[in-house]
Amino acid sequence: MRQARPYSGIFCGGVSARTGPHALPLARIKKIMKRSAGETADGGARMISGEAPVVFSKACELFIAELTRRAWAATLEGKRRTVHKEDVATAVQNTDLFDFLVDVVMADAGGRGHAAAGQYDEDDGALE
Repeated sequence: MRQARPYSGIFCGGVSARTGPHALPLARIKKIMKRSAGETADGGARMISGEAPVVFSKACELFIAELTRRAWAATLEGKRRTVHKEDVATAVQNTDLFDFLVDVVMADAGGRGHAAAGQYDEDDGALE
């Protein structure tokens, strides 16, 4: 019978005074989660358990690592050693998994839209 193990793999990573054992700030993730969840029928904000931001932090780390690997491959194909935004766009366009980002990176190619404007919303970390 298979035994359940604790989520010890989630807690591995660098330790810093700002974020603890996580690479991304958990308070920031929790703030984004609360904003994204909206409000409940009774008008109050939704509750978020302590473990949920940790799992989201790890998921974000894995997402960034995978996108970076694919962008790096595009960089090497261009015979360069520096990743440019075009490499990230190429990685997004060539990977079905990142289809949800195509509009963001394609907007930059056309000279209009979210990524081209380069407006960064400091509150939730999203492009406007």
